[in-house]
Amino acid sequence: MCIIGAFLFLVFAIVDYFMSPANFIFFFLLRCLVAISLFTISGITFAVNRKKVKKGILFFLILLTTAITAGSIEIMVLRLGGSSSSYYAGLILVIISVLGFLPLNFTLSVASAGLVYLIYIVPLIMKDGIPDVPMFINNNTFLVSTIMLGLAWRLLNQKKNIETLGLQYDLDQEKKQLETYSTQLERLVEERTRELNKSELMFRSLFQNAQDGILIMDRKGKILDVNKALCDIHGFDQSALTGANIVLLETEENETFFRERMERILNGEALLYETRHYRKDGTKISLEVSSKVIEVDGRKLIQSYYRDVTEKKKMQAQLVHSQKMDSIGQLAGGIAHDFNNILTSILGFTELILLKEDLDEEISGKVRTIDKVSRQAAQMVSKLLSFARRGYFEAVPFSADKAVSDTLDMIARLIPENVTLAKRLQAPLAVVKGDINMMDQVVMNLVINARDAMPGGGTLTVETSVTALAAGDLDIGADVEPGEYVSILVRDTGTGIREADIHHIFEPFFTTKEKGKGTGLGLAMVYGIVKEHQGYITVKSRQGHGSDFNVYLPLYQKKSRGENSQTVISARAVSSGGPPAAECGGGKTILAVDDEAPVLDFLKETLSGKGFNVITMGSPLEALDLYREKKDVIDLVITDMVMPSMDGGQLAWSIRSINPQARIIAITGYNANGDDRNIDALIKKPFTGSRLLQAVRETLDSQNK
Repeated sequence: MCIIGAFLFLVFAIVDYFMSPANFIFFFLLRCLVAISLFTISGITFAVNRKKVKKGILFFLILLTTAITAGSIEIMVLRLGGSSSSYYAGLILVIISVLGFLPLNFTLSVASAGLVYLIYIVPLIMKDGIPDVPMFINNNTFLVSTIMLGLAWRLLNQKKNIETLGLQYDLDQEKKQLETYSTQLERLVEERTRELNKSELMFRSLFQNAQDGILIMDRKGKILDVNKALCDIHGFDQSALTGANIVLLETEENETFFRERMERILNGEALLYETRHYRKDGTKISLEVSSKVIEVDGRKLIQSYYRDVTEKKKMQAQLVHSQKMDSIGQLAGGIAHDFNNILTSILGFTELILLKEDLDEEISGKVRTIDKVSRQAAQMVSKLLSFARRGYFEAVPFSADKAVSDTLDMIARLIPENVTLAKRLQAPLAVVKGDINMMDQVVMNLVINARDAMPGGGTLTVETSVTALAAGDLDIGADVEPGEYVSILVRDTGTGIREADIHHIFEPFFTTKEKGKGTGLGLAMVYGIVKEHQGYITVKSRQGHGSDFNVYLPLYQKKSRGENSQTVISARAVSSGGPPAAECGGGKTILAVDDEAPVLDFLKETLSGKGFNVITMGSPLEALDLYREKKDVIDLVITDMVMPSMDGGQLAWSIRSINPQARIIAITGYNANGDDRNIDALIKKPFTGSRLLQAVRETLDSQNK
């Protein structure tokens, strides 16, 4: 205001020039002096404000400025006619400036206005009096009215300013508070955003890195999101699965169940179930699925966890199949044992009947028929025993290539001209350990089955090789013993095997041939022989595309030079036929032990007829007590290997503990893996009287050597 006032004082010199040229110089000097004073006071005011001194100094400077400006104007008024001068209007401008622009309270405003009025009225009265009363009244009326209006305006404006400043203050305070709240809110939002990002990152990481596949879909089955594991399970990229419908992955057999499950899940039920899906390459996989409904923003979604159980299901199926085959083997072995006991009695008594010289020709023919069909039954039982792995065999090392080649040469005439036989024997130095006769049966059965599978001709390939197998190399479970194996492959280009039949192909009495053209025991026998030799057999076939049967036998590893297999007089040695032993019982006493009465009757009649004294016992415990009493008179013990309460091996051990020189012959329907170290000979059931007498004679003769 001082700067504006100084500028206006100098500008109004123009008015002086026209209104009072005579006083122009004086008035101009006065105006310059006032302007300098105002500029000086302006500088002082600025310095005072910078130092933030007390407000009283500012009020003093305001009053001083008012007095200087009002006094200079009063001097001009007095020089230009006093009360009749129009320069009093300058005082009105001073009053307006003071009351309108300076930040004074009401009291100081009154004081400032009163100071201006006094500066006008007092010198005027003291110098001239009141010569022109009307002009005096007019000028004073304007001055007083200006003062009153300015004070009224100041009062009202001050109240308004106070209200405005109060409101502004409140607004400023609220603004500051809002800024504080805004800052706190921003910090909270930033913190929550960081936590949310961290949480989202953590859950996204858990989602993507989960071992199980995770899939989220809507109520219609549309896939909304999947993780990496689910993509790996199905072989698709995430972009290919997202947006697709889950129905495209479901196999045909699960369509009905899928709709039912979706309905149950959307009704709030959490389900754990198994299903099958298609992979990208078209193969089917088995999955264990856990599904439940989740709600996101009021929208029902289905979240599912998928675990690939294809290998687990395959292993379970293989285990069930293995257990089933073992159970069937035990059943077959038990049945074969009972049949061997029955056949032993039938064959024995038919032989005794046929030895009678006065036998009627018609009866003789019927008995011979009984003998013939009994021997056929014995062959079937032998195959069952081979499947049950309870046959007796003596293992020796032999060349796999040589055995296969010899078998193929032997059955070459059985292969028709429209079947091409291709031999690819690639393992000339490969040696396996086992029963060569049994291995002949394995190759023979596989080759004949391959021939029968090609009624219209084709190619039959027999191939040998040496391969190294690890635990999971074969599709038969995890029970493969790692090592080197000789592989015997029999491949045909015939009709193949239905997928539904492959799992039953090795079961006894199961056959894919026409009725009357197969017994269903050939492959069962092959399976049992291979297992008995600690080997494995696999089959791969597709209907209309032929079959591959692959036999794996452990490669024989030579041991120390002094290795000799412990052998007993095997069934082959005592069942090779030959003439019946001479009647040379010589009063020798034989103790026969068997839990089957017909077998004991056959033993007693056969041996008694040759001059032996025969004691029969149905209980091994009673037989042992009897042997303790009569060990000195009993020359030979014949015992069954499988009996209740005590088996033949235990009985033989007990007898040898009583008499180490005792002679013992064991008879058995199958090799029960009993202890045969204490027996001198082993006869396989069924057997004839001549075989029995031969074994008895050889055992007793060995005692005299």
